[in-house]
Formats: sequence, C-alpha cells, structure tokens
Amino acid sequence: MARVSGGRGTRGPEWAVRALADVLERVGATAAEVEGRFPLYADPDTGRWTTTGRGSWAGGFWAGLLWLRARHTGAEDDRAAASACTARLADWADADTSTRGLILWYGTALAAGDTGARDVRTRSAGACLAAMDAELGLLPWGSAFGGPRLLARVDGLPGTIPLLATTGPRGAAAAASHLQRHLSLCLPPYTGAGEWGAGQDIVPAWSFEEGAWRACADPAPGWSRGRAWLLLALADVLHRPAVAHRLSGHPEALAERLAASWTGPPLVPPAVDARPDGPRDTSAAAITAVALLKLARLPGPRSAHHADRATAILHGLVDVHLSRGRLLDGCYDAEKAIAVRHQLVWGDFFLALGLAELTGLVDVRDA
Repeated sequence: MARVSGGRGTRGPEWAVRALADVLERVGATAAEVEGRFPLYADPDTGRWTTTGRGSWAGGFWAGLLWLRARHTGAEDDRAAASACTARLADWADADTSTRGLILWYGTALAAGDTGARDVRTRSAGACLAAMDAELGLLPWGSAFGGPRLLARVDGLPGTIPLLATTGPRGAAAAASHLQRHLSLCLPPYTGAGEWGAGQDIVPAWSFEEGAWRACADPAPGWSRGRAWLLLALADVLHRPAVAHRLSGHPEALAERLAASWTGPPLVPPAVDARPDGPRDTSAAAITAVALLKLARLPGPRSAHHADRATAILHGLVDVHLSRGRLLDGCYDAEKAIAVRHQLVWGDFFLALGLAELTGLVDVRDA
C-alpha cells in the first residue's frame, strides 16, 4: 500500500490534516496485520486486533476506511484493496438483518466509480426493500445474529435510510416508514415544556411480542451510541427530501432537540448515562460529530453552530484520545465489559470521515 503523507485532503485546520494522515497511515498498517480479515476492536495497550472472518455488523466501516485511504493516497493498489474488501461483504446483501445499512451503505458509499461496490449496494437495497414488514412498518432487526427477529433497534437505522432511498419512490416510502416507527418507539413524547435532557429517556431497542411492542433491557436507555445513531439517521433523512416529506411531525425540530442534548462538557459521553464514572465512548462522540457536520450542511441559522460543535468534538478526540493514528477509549459494550477502552473500527471510521470533511477530502453528505 502507498504511504499517506502528502495525500489529498490537505486544506482546512492543520491539526485535522495531520490527524487524518495519521489515521489513514494506521489503516495501511492494520491491513497488513489482519491479513484479509476484518478488524473489530484493538487492545489499547498492545494494539492487537480482535478480528472476524466476514466482518459482522462492523465490516462496512473497515471497507469505508480503506476507501478513505484510497481517496487520500490516490494509489491504485489502495483502491484495489478497498474494492476487494467491499466484494467480501457481498454475502451480507441477502442476510436477514437491518444492519445491512451499517455494512453495505458505509462499505460502498465512498466507492465512487467502483462497479462492484455499486452492484453490491444495489442488490442490498433491493433486498432490504423486499424484507420490509408492511404490518410493523419497518425493516426488522432480523435473525442474522441470533435472538429475537422482530426487534426495532436504533443501530438498524444508520445507512438503512440512504440505502432504501436509492431504490426510488417505493424505497423512499419504506425509508420514511422505517424511521417513523423507530422515532415513535424510541423517543419520549415532546410536550413543549422543555428540551430533552441528556437522552436518558430514549429507549434504543424494542421487541414485538404477542402483538405489542415492549422495551428491551439491552441496550438500556441512556446508551450513548443509541443517541448518536438516532441523530445520524435524522441528519441523513434531512438531506433526502423524498424521504423527509413523508414523515409526520417535524424531523428538523427533532434533530435540533436531539443535537441539543450534546452540549457538554464532557465532549466524550459516558457509554451508559447511569454510570457517569464508568467507561466513556469516543466512538459515540465521533458518530455525533459526523451527524452534526451533516446538519451543518443544511441551510439555516444553526448551521454554523453545528459546524463549530462538530469541530470542537473532533479536535477534542484528536487532542486527548488519538494515539499514533488510533482512536482509543471507545466502549463496545459496557454492560458486558467487552472492549471498554479500546480502539473500535467504527470509531476510527467516523473520526476519519469527520476529518475528511474538514480537510476537503469528501463531502460528508455523500457518506
């Protein structure tokens, strides 16, 4: 693989240019270490990766990092590596899981001009549309990872909205229905009496049992990535008028109120609100920064505020939590004590994506 230094995406703040180069340089080293497998999370002390053979729900973020690296270096061998990685995700197109959005949107969105990636994305989008449950009004969580199939989880939203929207009017209607159902379940009713607080009332997962929706205990309310994923999905839909106009209520206002819950300090939230002294989650902060950058691309009086807030989060992550291209202090699962202060592949991806927007490497609306 080519070296990153001197690559594309070199305007914007010097700290962001330097940090992006460091992250993408590390991507090249990781690719050599994992030898064709998909990295999931790495030990903060040794840097050793836990990997998967097929990528699991996070495989698209590794492909996305490789595409970002290929854009930055402009090297043909880096582009070939990204293309080959995306091809290995193709089997997920027909898997029974709404995380196809995470896998096959983020694994293909930055692959401009790659016909293989385009074909995988098209097939996956059609499969998601065919799997919509008309009665429940959503794409179910699915059975691919075991457990109950009829779940509504906020991590089944990101990527799924833009993926469905690529299929035309039916897909736009399906995307709106999928998001609407999650909003009706996961967000507390807004009475107009004040803003939502830190998000502790957001219920990130629901199960459909015996004809009714019931809140799940895991992940619990107050899960930081639940809040981040939901904000990202709302930011995505606002850039797709064909979807947004089908939603009831005011998605712009929902996004603004949810964004307002990320006022800080701290810039990096606890992984679970109920454990303020427990592990923090840099990946949730990085996801939120990207969502805010997408909101900043919308016209309106709050655009500059969202851009400033996103930049502050990214700068804080780089200053405090980035070590030799590795975003540390991510928390995979606090309740199960899995990888609670680690480098997470999705944390690296959203940090790199945010930095790529700041330095002109990508337009964040495309990813």
